[in-house]
Amino acid sequence: MLWVTGSTTEEKNKGWITAATRGDRLNRGMTRDRRTETGNRWAEGRLGVGGIRPQETGACLYRALSPASAQGGVGEHGTAPVTRSPSPTQRTTRTPRVVYGTLVERNPTLIRDRKHHLKTYRQCCSGKELVDWLTKLNDCFLSRTQAVGMWQVLLDEGILVHVKQDFNFHDRDTQFYRFLETDFNLNHTANEKDSKEDELQEGLSLLLQMGPDALLNMILRKCPNQRSAGDVEVIYEELLHVKAVSHLSTSVRKELAAVLVFESHAKAGTVLFSQGDKGTSWYIIWKGSVNVITHGKGLVTSLHEGEDFGQLALVNDAPVDKSDFIRILKDVEANTVRLEEHGKVVLVLEKSSGLGSPHLGGYTVMSGTPEKILEHLLETIKLDTNGNPCVGDFLLTQQVFMPSAQLCPALQHQYPFSAGSELEKTAYALNTKQKVVKLVGQWVALYGPLLKDDPVAVHFLEVCLLVACQSLFILTFAVMYEIYRPDHKAVSLVLPVDSSVQDIMSVLVNPGGDHVMVKMNSSGGKAPPSLTCNVGFVWVWQVPLKEQLGPEQSTTDALEQMCSKDIATQLTNYDWELFTAMHEVELVHYTFGRQKFPGATTANLERFMRHFNALQYWVVTELCLCEDLTRRSTLLKKFIKIAIVLKEQKNLNAFFAVMFGLSNSAVQRLCGTWERVPNKTRRIYCAYERLLDPSRNHRAYRLAVAKLNPPYIPFMPLLLKDMTFIHEGNKNYTDNLVNFEKMRMIAKTMKIVRGCRSQPYGSTAPPCGSTHTTLIFLRIL
Repeated sequence: MLWVTGSTTEEKNKGWITAATRGDRLNRGMTRDRRTETGNRWAEGRLGVGGIRPQETGACLYRALSPASAQGGVGEHGTAPVTRSPSPTQRTTRTPRVVYGTLVERNPTLIRDRKHHLKTYRQCCSGKELVDWLTKLNDCFLSRTQAVGMWQVLLDEGILVHVKQDFNFHDRDTQFYRFLETDFNLNHTANEKDSKEDELQEGLSLLLQMGPDALLNMILRKCPNQRSAGDVEVIYEELLHVKAVSHLSTSVRKELAAVLVFESHAKAGTVLFSQGDKGTSWYIIWKGSVNVITHGKGLVTSLHEGEDFGQLALVNDAPVDKSDFIRILKDVEANTVRLEEHGKVVLVLEKSSGLGSPHLGGYTVMSGTPEKILEHLLETIKLDTNGNPCVGDFLLTQQVFMPSAQLCPALQHQYPFSAGSELEKTAYALNTKQKVVKLVGQWVALYGPLLKDDPVAVHFLEVCLLVACQSLFILTFAVMYEIYRPDHKAVSLVLPVDSSVQDIMSVLVNPGGDHVMVKMNSSGGKAPPSLTCNVGFVWVWQVPLKEQLGPEQSTTDALEQMCSKDIATQLTNYDWELFTAMHEVELVHYTFGRQKFPGATTANLERFMRHFNALQYWVVTELCLCEDLTRRSTLLKKFIKIAIVLKEQKNLNAFFAVMFGLSNSAVQRLCGTWERVPNKTRRIYCAYERLLDPSRNHRAYRLAVAKLNPPYIPFMPLLLKDMTFIHEGNKNYTDNLVNFEKMRMIAKTMKIVRGCRSQPYGSTAPPCGSTHTTLIFLRIL
């Protein structure tokens, strides 16, 4: 946050804030009143924000206006005014030329005269046809939303224009657009046919990277009352990654998404916010940076992406128009229900707005005591449905706030009941017992073998089984068994039909006798069960062994004999084996600390992560140990091909490991080696390298994963990073109540792992090379 002190009344208009970099963009929104939280700070002196002034070429803002101010400044088509750049940026000049050339070459009839409402529009395309053409182009596997964002980039640059000068791209048959080929020379493409396809793929990759920002800008330029539910969802997803609003609750962020708007300032030196101005908005920097300048001190500080300013004017005593701010707080408070017992709040519920909520039109748990959360979830369980998302969130995270020693007695307490009449008591008890049994069944199905090491859970399940058996009809039918002794004489016994082998043996043998059970085959041979164990010596060495110091020679000879697809396939099979062996709850143990969960293990997750690190440094080691320049360039090309196949197989974890190895500084310094790599391979590598971009919270990777269908192996370090940020940025308890909103966010990340493994991975046999040799080689790593 930004605080600039104004000492005297005469100096109140002598401060400003300037945008420091080209094309800065800022968010502008409303914030909550925090006077009660920082009362001591406010008593020291009244603080005010100086001002904002773009320093070079301008700034763009996001803002949440009050209804009165939002009505003004709206364009002809219901959008906020936008400042257009006079010419397209240099990096997008070649891209539209290639796209337009491909469009004319492959589908020349798409650009033609159109008639609509008795009016003819010359040489244009409809928005729907452009989206259809782009989604089918070269099997790009794009969604329609992504295609709209890509066309919006060209529309923002002024390369593609609407026939009625609308600034938003619409996926409709009745909206027409045309290319400005005369201004941008789009009718001239490259002469070489083999380079056209490479330039096209590079251009589409660039548009795909810029599309989400353009789509977000288009949505924010709309008047808030004209946004659809999908538009608000896009803004809300963006706010999840903005640092300035991370302290706000989910409800406030959802309301903020509905009033957030976009503001653009292209002229350098424009004062955006001056000290003493009437506070109407809260600004959040989206891209670039701004400078804070005061009279007498000059540059005070610089604010960068994700930081905010202007919220002080919303909460001090200065004149302010903050109707949106007050409305958001009132709406959130009105939708909150608090349940009290003995004068203390034990459960806090919030009415669901339907935006990313598991209960449409219902209530979701925000916080509460563990027992009350469990009681509420039991009431909301429906026996005729497969599952409740909140119940799944509870079970995935219950070890954090309600371990088995606390959960099992609470479930036992919910099982017996006392109600009114006998009829009401029987019906209510039966329904609630069925809900408890269903919850226990989901609990056992989730944790499975992990419960065997928990004595409290085992005892609880045994009690549940005993209680369940008492209410069932136990089979007691007696049947005759013929048991053959070693002398081939039969012994007839009458025993219950459900008798086990141990029950039969206890009847046949004498107590304390030395009898064993053997397996007899058709030839009469007997095979007693045997227990074998491998006993070896464990030696502790004071110095690292030679094998632990790493390889001294490259294995280029072996790698050259293997097919790239063979290596990638075996890596994917091994990664899938490690990935499926990992239990979802290991993510919780790893994030919160294994020491907090007695008996817990994260061995499978740690082994999966170690393999990621080993694969990454294996790439670096092999390239650095190869001394021959020609063979090293061939090896570098092979690793790029391996990365390509890994991405095609949707093994993103190994794909990132190989790409991180290739982007290592030790490999990047091999300039002579990179120069020998073919241009086409290098362009593919550069396109894939954009997925490594960590900006905007790894937006490039998240957009690529969003369109994948299971099964696939995700980039596990990023999932662990997300869980760590959620854990460290939110408290486990608020006002002595479990922060269930945090648990829901943790569970949402864990469900990503479940979704990735929801379908079996169908591995196919590699088409070339020796599979067995490749498998042995890679398992040695």
